Amino acid sequence: QVQLVESGGGLVQPGGSLRLSCTGSGFTFSNYRMSWYRQAPGKERELVAAISGSGGRTNYADSVKGRFAMSRVNAENTVYLQMNSLKPEDTAVYYCNAGFYTLEYWGQGTQVTVSP
Repeated sequence: QVQLVESGGGLVQPGGSLRLSCTGSGFTFSNYRMSWYRQAPGKERELVAAISGSGGRTNYADSVKGRFAMSRVNAENTVYLQMNSLKPEDTAVYYCNAGFYTLEYWGQGTQVTVSP
């Protein structure tokens, strides 16, 4: 069956860095646009970053441009989100998403907490 498994979340101080990973299985990974979303307590889920199937195109939310970088290694069925210069407002559960036309899959989420 389809699985998306995220890892790499944790507690970090403001200004610190984390790298999230998401590994997919049960589908043709390279066909899928991959995205990272996040949801903070009391807020709606929002798109953070996305990358095309080939990895040639990325886009980012304005709030993370210049600080976050998304990449993928199709041979490993894995996408990454490198998060630098983290701020307290980046605190959220981060979810991995795979999309291909009307097909869409979600991971279980990983908590990122930015606090002194």
